[in-house]
Amino acid sequence: MDIKAAFGKAVKLRRVEIDLSQEDMANSAGMARSFISKVERGDANPSVTSVKKIADTLGVMPSELWLKAEQYL
Repeated sequence: MDIKAAFGKAVKLRRVEIDLSQEDMANSAGMARSFISKVERGDANPSVTSVKKIADTLGVMPSELWLKAEQYL
């Protein structure tokens, strides 16, 4: 699995864990739902700023998402 797909999987697992829809996550993060979908599928390469917004919305530090993603590499 590549790093984008691994990060996307970590994002999706956390989002589902806290029972948040893609739409609600996107609205909270100030992003498009289609972008969140692309991140979760590993089709987007989010910027550092986007990673921080995603992490904040999911209630975790960005490093927690990266550590989780490393498990899938």
